[in-house]
Amino acid sequence: MSQLLQALVNGVMTGTLIAVPAIGFSAIFAVLRYPNFAIAAYATIGAFAAWWANVAMALPVPAALLVAFAVTGLIGVVAEETSLKRLRNNGALIVAIASIALNLVLENIVRFIFGNEMRGYDLPIARDMRFGDLRIGPQQLQSLLLAVAIMAAMFLFLRYTRFGKAMRAVADNPDLARLKGIDPAKIAIVTIFIGAGLTGVGGVLIGLDTSIDPLTGYRVLLSVFAAAVLGGLGSIPGAVVGALMLGIAEELALLVVPATYRTGVGFVAILLMLTFRPRGILGERAA
Repeated sequence: MSQLLQALVNGVMTGTLIAVPAIGFSAIFAVLRYPNFAIAAYATIGAFAAWWANVAMALPVPAALLVAFAVTGLIGVVAEETSLKRLRNNGALIVAIASIALNLVLENIVRFIFGNEMRGYDLPIARDMRFGDLRIGPQQLQSLLLAVAIMAAMFLFLRYTRFGKAMRAVADNPDLARLKGIDPAKIAIVTIFIGAGLTGVGGVLIGLDTSIDPLTGYRVLLSVFAAAVLGGLGSIPGAVVGALMLGIAEELALLVVPATYRTGVGFVAILLMLTFRPRGILGERAA
């Protein structure tokens, strides 16, 4: 019983960390209508930007997260404007394939600059907290609280700010939004900045729990994509729900299968959802 409860706790924490980059992925898909697989590189870039801010500049983790958000958001906009934007008229599939190529280019640039070795953030060593038979690491708890705060800020931004409402309008109907005086091109740039920035922050939160290297984002790409598909592509609340479900499923799976098969849970989740409910749990563009 204690193993099951521990798996559920670990699953909620894992799902919360996956939810942040999944929100960024879904926001980009909702407005630009294509899956941007370069988010793996954005997560890696964010992780290394925060590592530089934390280790080299001695900034605390919250400040390092802001650096990661700004750096990754800016790189996301530059990459979009210089490469992916001119391919949009060729269809979503072409842009998605191009984003895979862009991801490889960016990952190798990170490898060229920082090398292949693993790196860790400058964090104090602390013992796990015990609640009966349950164990929770202080860093896990801090990352969980940071992720929840980021998600709450994103929801408030979308619901109550002018730009957030404009993003939702373009996601629902870009032609109608244009008639209302909203510039979809401008909204697309803001969405790319926020989506890439959130993905970079997600890479930091994942790296805080373990370590980082040039493949940090690549290792979570399938989980992030599976979470977005489970919740419904383009739905930001769905991305959160999908990430939590996937995180719990992955941790529970470890009770019966070796850890090497953990990634397979994401594949199975995508196949089942596309087979029985292609629109996902909350449906497309339910945000």
